[in-house]
Amino acid sequence: MVQRLSYVLIALTLFVITGCSNGRETTKVSIDSINAGEVLRLDPAADIFQYDGVIYKTNIDWVEELSLTNDVQIGEIKTKNDTNTDFKDEMANKLPVGAKIFSAKERGDILIVELEGEILKYLPIVEG
Repeated sequence: MVQRLSYVLIALTLFVITGCSNGRETTKVSIDSINAGEVLRLDPAADIFQYDGVIYKTNIDWVEELSLTNDVQIGEIKTKNDTNTDFKDEMANKLPVGAKIFSAKERGDILIVELEGEILKYLPIVEG
């Protein structure tokens, strides 16, 4: 009797497991970059630029605390856009045209802009 009950419980468990799957595929979770409009909606005063399809933002407390140095110049701001949220690569809303963009020696995710002797650290803004 106990053995029969075990078989019934196993069969019932398998039925519930397979019945609940509905043959659906699993959902993928990915991290994508967000656009300038989304960043500026959350923080209208944000200092941002776009590089390689990704929006970078400065004045993030924990990033400001990092000790970083310039590595290689990878670009420069070519366009200033302080009127709308339609951004393209090497476009900024506050940085002036000609501001040079550098990679950081210590971190691959943070970019540095040197402006009038001041070092500005920019973190990529992504959603996940």
